Amino acid sequence: MISLHWLDSNTLWFPDPSQALDEPDGLLAAGGDLSPERILAAYHKGIFPWFNPGDPILWWSPNPRTVVFPAQLHISKSLRKTLRKGNYRVSFDCCFETVMRACAAPRPYADGTWISEDIIAGYCALHQRGYAHSIEVWHEDELVGGLYGIALGRVFFGESMFSRADNASKVGFAHLVRQLRAWDFQLIDCQVANDHLFSLGAVEIPRDEFQQMLINFTQEPAVYSLPWSTLAIERWE
Repeated sequence: MISLHWLDSNTLWFPDPSQALDEPDGLLAAGGDLSPERILAAYHKGIFPWFNPGDPILWWSPNPRTVVFPAQLHISKSLRKTLRKGNYRVSFDCCFETVMRACAAPRPYADGTWISEDIIAGYCALHQRGYAHSIEVWHEDELVGGLYGIALGRVFFGESMFSRADNASKVGFAHLVRQLRAWDFQLIDCQVANDHLFSLGAVEIPRDEFQQMLINFTQEPAVYSLPWSTLAIERWE
């Protein structure tokens, strides 16, 4: 019988994702901490933290895995119309912590948030080291949408997004995918499925296929050298 693994706080070891539980799907380990080193060790193996504030840290590797292949991004007619109007301005790495806190804010369709102060501190530390990035969507000078995640090699691990205006998060995601495609990124991890992601072209793949892609692409050198915050965001044609 496969049981839940408890992590040793003195090492960065994680069990093989194939040992994750079937119910709840993907639960692999508990404990440890949210240091940048541990989070990076987890992501290299396709493992991510997800837990309620006040509970032990839980680490997951679900099967199947929800991903977007950058070349297969789906842009609906309504989203394309919004992109071409240019009513939103998009930036990268302009206000990472602000985006995280917006993603953590209460939402009418959900109770509470998993983005705790410890999560915010851990990912902000990764942002300072150049691994975690945010995409901001503005209407005039108001932040109306965005998302954040981690880039390792040629894989982007999406974490969360928020929207305070029609299609705002989708606009941010579309601009992110266009830039990742230009940088030859091979995969965007979306972790678990939802209709919002499927509308953008997300698909589900077996965990072992996902793990092999991480082996193939997280060690590939990034093709960009400039800070993301200096990117010139082109209008959508």
